[in-house]
Amino acid sequence: MQKRISARVRTTVFALIGLVSIPVFPSLSFSTEASADTSPIVLGQSCALTGPAKNLGLEMRAGLLAAFSKINDDGGVRGRDIVLISRDDGYEPDRAVKNTRDFIHKEKVFMLIGEVGTPTSNAVIPLVEENKIPFFAPFTGAEFLRVPFRKYVINVRASYFQEMEKLASYLIDVKKIRRIACFFQDDSYGLAGLEGIERALKKRGLDLVSRGSYERNTVAVLRGLTDIQKANPEAVILVGAYSACAEFIKLSKARTAKDLLYCNISFVGTESLRTSLGRYGSNVIVSQVVPYPRDISIELIHEYTEAMRKYQHDAPVSFISLEGYIAGKLFYQIASAVPGELGREKFIATMEQVGIFDLGGVVLQFGPGDHQGMETIYLTEISPAVKKVQE
Repeated sequence: MQKRISARVRTTVFALIGLVSIPVFPSLSFSTEASADTSPIVLGQSCALTGPAKNLGLEMRAGLLAAFSKINDDGGVRGRDIVLISRDDGYEPDRAVKNTRDFIHKEKVFMLIGEVGTPTSNAVIPLVEENKIPFFAPFTGAEFLRVPFRKYVINVRASYFQEMEKLASYLIDVKKIRRIACFFQDDSYGLAGLEGIERALKKRGLDLVSRGSYERNTVAVLRGLTDIQKANPEAVILVGAYSACAEFIKLSKARTAKDLLYCNISFVGTESLRTSLGRYGSNVIVSQVVPYPRDISIELIHEYTEAMRKYQHDAPVSFISLEGYIAGKLFYQIASAVPGELGREKFIATMEQVGIFDLGGVVLQFGPGDHQGMETIYLTEISPAVKKVQE
């Protein structure tokens, strides 16, 4: 089954804090009465705000802030503003753990939202489950957040396995390519992507012809490139952040006259990758887990672009900030549907019981034992402009 979806925030900056609000949707049972509790609902986000992966965190945060600003301006959650506290972890697990402990024990946040990255998410999951705190809309498609089922993890996006299945189908069934290599970040993120493409190829009776890796938060890609080129692939699957993937693609094109196809998964950061590549952006495919962020024929995206223009005009309209906006609006819809006093357990139970959340042309679906809202994968090519791949 395919699952799809379709957000006024006063923006205050203090220790990286932002505020947010939203309209009433007839498909859900929102309470229009102001809550007796008028204290802010505080959410914590640990993400990269500095370093080689900083654009991923900055864009995710911008989308959340745009959603929350609109929601807060429209009255909040029954009169309660949403406050986002974002802390920099530099895309490093140990810093993410410290941030998470502070969120839980010092800031007393209602939940964690918009974590950016697989290694950082992996590091904080024990704290999430120990403290029974929702881990909402992490920016990662890692399988360990889906299997086995984790009650306190709520995923918005499709998984990396699903992205790899889509890329394998496109390369093999559409492009008739069979010699496929994988360049990956040498950590839990890269290994999750590597496992995903290996599984997808195995279903089709194929194996990777070569593999190459690099260290997280570096652009030291030459050794990995050399390992991959030895096998003379026709296409390379890349599982990394935009800075390293751009360096790999540029060096690869400089070292070979062969027209390879380069395929990235959504975490790469499409707009940052395209900017980093410049004139080297041809033959580069990126799989996406949200619709095209400038397709204003979709109600949600029209609303998102207006909110970004009003509240986050210095941040890019991008696939990542759209994902952040979707996460923020979904949080509002679920919280507004919770009967009586808002609590963590009631939030999760309400999400499962309501099940379907229409954000305006984009629909997310949840249920008991199903905490992944969307399933659809889109393929885009990035040069000369980002556009949908014709399959």
